[in-house]
Amino acid sequence: MTSILTNLFDGVAYGMLLFVLACGLAVTLGLMNFVNLAHGAFAMTGGYVCMVLVNRMGWPFFAALPLAFVSSAAIGIVLERTLYRHLYTRSHLDQVLFTIGLTFMSVAAVDYIQGSSRVFINLPAALQGQFDLFGVGIGRYRLMIIVICGLLTIALQMVLAKTRFGSRLRAAVDDPRAASGLGINVPQVFAFTFAFGCGLAGLGGALSAEILGLDPYFPLKFMIYFLIVVTVGGSSSITGPFLASLLLGIGDVAGKYYVPKMGPFVIYTMMIVILIWRPNGLFGRTAAR
Repeated sequence: MTSILTNLFDGVAYGMLLFVLACGLAVTLGLMNFVNLAHGAFAMTGGYVCMVLVNRMGWPFFAALPLAFVSSAAIGIVLERTLYRHLYTRSHLDQVLFTIGLTFMSVAAVDYIQGSSRVFINLPAALQGQFDLFGVGIGRYRLMIIVICGLLTIALQMVLAKTRFGSRLRAAVDDPRAASGLGINVPQVFAFTFAFGCGLAGLGGALSAEILGLDPYFPLKFMIYFLIVVTVGGSSSITGPFLASLLLGIGDVAGKYYVPKMGPFVIYTMMIVILIWRPNGLFGRTAAR
């Protein structure tokens, strides 16, 4: 029973991490109807920024996390204003080819600058190790991930559902021409949304570096996980990817623990079963762009 609860806790932490990594893609794909396969490159950027600040410059870990978000968001808004905005009305195939090209360029650039070795972030002593709670081993770092990701999830849902910006974003996506007629600056809304999604990816990359490791091939290795989360959860809301992340995280950890030889196939089996049952995802609907 204790091992089951420990695996459940680790699965929830992994699922929360997947959500923060993938929710930026859920925003750009679901709310903006733009396929950005370079999403993992922004996550890698945040991870390396955090690693350099902490490991090489001696910054406190919690001070480096906001910089990981800001750096990825800043790069995202520059690329959105110069490159991405020209592809909003193009076909999804054009978007895929363009963004996958950016991914390979980022892999080559980071490999040249940082080398191909996998690196991890030096955590403060307070986040290392674990403690027992009613016989269940609770990792301090994983507990921090659950807390941070849970707060981010609530805040993101509130922003999209309860604020004026959220309603403007939905209006800009559903009918850009009508939204412009109502005085909404559609390009500005899209730019901010895209940058925010990139920033979330960078924050997720920084948080995941200690668990998943960080190397130049990070965007390629985890691209399929981001896509699975968005596909299984449905890209029309944040609730779907969040629940899908938890489900897939728990299933992946349990599969690798109980059936290690078949562990990597568990997450793909779950994806197939769910998509047969719900072809548009758990909370999916047809996009209205």
